[in-house]
Amino acid sequence: MATSSHSNGDSREARDGRDPHISIVIPVYNEEAILHAAIVDLRDRLESTGWKYEIILAENGSHDRTVEIGQELANRYGSAETGQVKIISMGEPNYGKALKQGILLSRGDLVICDEIDLCDVDFHRRAVELLDTGEADLVIGSKLAEGSEDDRPLVRHAASVAYSSMLRVLLGFRGTDTHGLKAFRRTALLDVVRACLIDKDVFASEFVIRADRGGIRTKEVPVRVMEKRPPSINLFKRVPNVLKSVAKLTYAIRVHG
Repeated sequence: MATSSHSNGDSREARDGRDPHISIVIPVYNEEAILHAAIVDLRDRLESTGWKYEIILAENGSHDRTVEIGQELANRYGSAETGQVKIISMGEPNYGKALKQGILLSRGDLVICDEIDLCDVDFHRRAVELLDTGEADLVIGSKLAEGSEDDRPLVRHAASVAYSSMLRVLLGFRGTDTHGLKAFRRTALLDVVRACLIDKDVFASEFVIRADRGGIRTKEVPVRVMEKRPPSINLFKRVPNVLKSVAKLTYAIRVHG
């Protein structure tokens, strides 16, 4: 159950002038080392955009000071007119569940799904332009598309290639990447978010694949990714759970539709 001292419950269908134009949802897990600096820096770099936005920190099961630091940021920026910061806590390590809940609690016309070790404002600008001009309803920041730069260790790049290839074979995925940065028009994708059945690491893939199968206008843009800190969960320890989740996803989409 998500909790937040700065949220008014589930997402609101009625819009008003107080709502931000953009909601930035960032799942966080054991990020005490970089959380404060990353959010302060993100707000500084967004200042020149003139956007009215909110940042939703979707904490999930941290056992360090992540929740405390996130609450400090929410207290500091919770009443900011243009760049509010909020925190919700899932109480369990579940990336997909946290991301989904953050999206459902968002109030912006546009939603950006970011990563705390990326906070790529260049992607934000490009994606918002594509969405605001009506060129797409969903923008994927792909680390595997032509023109992208993946500066992570080779084993992580290889794992991403293998994972995307598996999704193409099993589910007919037509893109290059499902994980990482995404931006979308909230009203166009909210039903897709609600329809997703699988959580944890595979929620992002189900979201993108369901959008693709549903005919959502999607555009990929190449991005550069680099490892600012070691992954919070060991890659090889994740593999068995990811494979189980992909099997569940294949069943959910192929059988239930």
